[in-house]
Amino acid sequence: MTAPSTFGLSTEARNLHWLLSNLVEEVPGVHSVTVVSSDGLMLLSSDPGHLAAPAGGGQGGPRGSSADLATIVSGIGSLTIGAAKLMDGGGVKQTMVAMDEGSVFVMSISDGSLLGVHATPDCDMSVIAYHMALFVGRAGHVLTPELRSELRKSMESTQ
Repeated sequence: MTAPSTFGLSTEARNLHWLLSNLVEEVPGVHSVTVVSSDGLMLLSSDPGHLAAPAGGGQGGPRGSSADLATIVSGIGSLTIGAAKLMDGGGVKQTMVAMDEGSVFVMSISDGSLLGVHATPDCDMSVIAYHMALFVGRAGHVLTPELRSELRKSMESTQ
């Protein structure tokens, strides 16, 4: 993983980048991680180099890139929130999709943002869920509107 540049970012933003990097580097089976705002915009990514579509109008980054993961996480979040409303199920805390060749985990953050993880098919789901919950617990209280704005601007500058 190539670490994103945190030069010029606030302490809170640098800490969130550090937490995200640790999640990817220290949890076995994790391919990539993203944080998506409640309105579907990517705020943080473990893979900032694969965000933009190539010049000439070709397809976007490689399958499984952070932009793809952010789109998937946002869609899963919207779908599960709608399902919970239809079933009077309350708030959605976590969603997991197990596939033949991988897994996707989505966890709600207190401000309405979502944490998404793409992992290997043989990952230990309970370990990933545990580390995601740690991230959410540490990140949830610092994702203020000001910090979300700073993170959006940072993501836009890497594209």
